[in-house]
Amino acid sequence: MSGIKDSEGTAVRATSLDYGNSTGARHHYDNHGEPEVIDQHERSTAAPAKKSWASKLAFFRTREFWFILVLGQFLAVCITGTNTMSSLLVEQGTNIPAFQSLFNYILLNIVYTSYTLYVYGPKKWARMVFKDGWKYIILAFFDVQGNYFTVLAYRYTTIMSAQLINFWAIVVVVAISFVFLKVRYHWAQVIGILVCIGGVGVLIGSDHLQGSTIGGIKVGDQVKGDLFALLGASCYGLTNVYEEWFVSGRPLYEVIGQLGFWAMIISGVQAAIFDRDSFTNATWNGDVAGYLVGYTLILFIFYSLVPVLYRFASAAFMNISLLTGNFWGAIIGTKVFGLTGILGEAKKAWLGEDQAKGIDGFGSARRKMRKMQGVQRGDEGVVAPGVV
Repeated sequence: MSGIKDSEGTAVRATSLDYGNSTGARHHYDNHGEPEVIDQHERSTAAPAKKSWASKLAFFRTREFWFILVLGQFLAVCITGTNTMSSLLVEQGTNIPAFQSLFNYILLNIVYTSYTLYVYGPKKWARMVFKDGWKYIILAFFDVQGNYFTVLAYRYTTIMSAQLINFWAIVVVVAISFVFLKVRYHWAQVIGILVCIGGVGVLIGSDHLQGSTIGGIKVGDQVKGDLFALLGASCYGLTNVYEEWFVSGRPLYEVIGQLGFWAMIISGVQAAIFDRDSFTNATWNGDVAGYLVGYTLILFIFYSLVPVLYRFASAAFMNISLLTGNFWGAIIGTKVFGLTGILGEAKKAWLGEDQAKGIDGFGSARRKMRKMQGVQRGDEGVVAPGVV
């Protein structure tokens, strides 16, 4: 035997005596001596080897990490693209939330349901729908509502406010993952989530107190838009976790195909009920057609790649990756839509409401206000060019 215990429970390490026969036992005993007795407590309390920082950070040097990182940022650019298209459609006077996303679901259904039928065959596909169709209907319902309320929010608020509120999806994802998927988080991550919740509250409160003058959006309307964005982000969070659960045990083409199949029906019915007046009053021209095509293609790519990220990482990681979309959204907001009205901490209370006591220099609130108002350099009270 490899080890024995004495009557007091003390471990005894085996020697060659344990493996010898009766005739050669004395010879082995003389060569190897007494069996070594090891204290059980001493053995159990031996400290495990400490991991070095190099081993802890080893994952950051793998191809998988960089693949996940790049994919997450590509998805952030995609979501910023769809938000930009939605804002451009609103500027054209076209806001059809359910109808706008319908084309994406139709395209997903054509591509992925067709491939699922090819792989499964009609009988197996029908059995899958009969058995699990109700689960996919729930997934599709929340996804349709997420798109519907997010697109609707752009009728009342700006692209920057709507994208910042997407922070809320992280809270929903983490809460649902904790309760239903048994995922556990570090205390520092929980603090980050609480900061996120506070940030959303501050943003909505700021829009309520200050409102927006971009595109004639009123204070009350902007808060309404923020709430629609909040509801859309909540639906997205539910969808993200549910889809992560699906793709962990089902083929990607089945999940995406079923999502597109049921969402196409739900979105079509919803568009027929709620978008009739908006559809009639919408502006229809070449620009609107181009924006709809761009929105559909970008969203199709997004829906095709998101499940891949769920496999490699998680719904929480995906939503954290989308946070950089706020950076891309800020660039689009300032360069495309001219949303330069955010002075932030650059506005100093002691310089007056119009910052007249301050300098028109690099980074100053006065320079930002001048650019917003289109004031030409050289006017009275404005410092000459070149001041930093």
